[in-house]
Amino acid sequence: MNASHRYKVSHFILWTREKIIKMLIISTIPTLLFYFLGWKWLAIPWVPIALLGTATAFISGFRNTQTYGRLWEARQIYGSIINNSRSFGIMVKDFIRQNNSDEEKRLHKELFYRHFAWLTALRFQLREVKAWENVKTRPYNRRYLQYYKVPEWESELGEELKNYIDQNEINFLLEKKNRATQLITLQSEALRKLHESGFVNDFNYTALENQLRDFYDQQGKCERIKNFPYPRQFSTINTYFTNLFCILLPLGFLNEFAKLESNYIWLTIPFSMLLGWVFLVLEQIGESCENPFEGGANDVPISQISRMIEIDMRDMLNEKDLPQAIQPTNGLLL
Repeated sequence: MNASHRYKVSHFILWTREKIIKMLIISTIPTLLFYFLGWKWLAIPWVPIALLGTATAFISGFRNTQTYGRLWEARQIYGSIINNSRSFGIMVKDFIRQNNSDEEKRLHKELFYRHFAWLTALRFQLREVKAWENVKTRPYNRRYLQYYKVPEWESELGEELKNYIDQNEINFLLEKKNRATQLITLQSEALRKLHESGFVNDFNYTALENQLRDFYDQQGKCERIKNFPYPRQFSTINTYFTNLFCILLPLGFLNEFAKLESNYIWLTIPFSMLLGWVFLVLEQIGESCENPFEGGANDVPISQISRMIEIDMRDMLNEKDLPQAIQPTNGLLL
């Protein structure tokens, strides 16, 4: 997520450099052929190009609206995780009471820290690379990685979990496929044991289990977005239409500028580059919002949100040595 006022022009140009070079080549070749070799047949009427451009604009607008919807839904889900985590913390502190204050603190810390482990396992799962994702497959996205780091790609899950749960639970989890799901299972088992021991009454036990059910629900919503890509047919047709429009664009400009003096033909290159760049960038921006958990610069900052939840809940435990909030790197939060 970009946490600054806007992207720097230098960053944006770097990110879209291929599009600029592409439009320079597409617009220069027909202009040279038209001017030096006299290939007048390259110039085509503007009307069909304008119609294609209108259709392309509608398709790009539809795609960008839908992909932004995926991004915003992902942020709303993590907003619910924030609120429910705080509620869970309050319930644990108020519902689980013992005469022995040290034992009470130990139980609170155990349940809190296992929740932090769940947040950690979930964000690691959401950062796993899928075949349809773009951050590591597109050259412009790989190049832009120089401006930020994805925490989940810089460390191992097992090492991160050592901060929250014991080694036996870590060994158990690493053998499982869906570690986040198993952590909620372990959390539920711990609550059941407290209920059977009489430390939590029936009503409070039910309320705590409902919170775990909500975490399962929010995890499932995240997995739905992660594991179901934006429909490939819409993505593909948008790419095809945009590229076709950009190829025909200089041919239409040739026809228009040919009606003026011959030297005006060279205006085909800058005008084609500018207009084609706009359409190609719109297509690229839509692509950058398709997968809001993949580790791109415009993704939901799940690492930062998880750290914020941890800080808030450890503060509930009256801990003094709190972790530092994750700060933006080059204006970007992950």
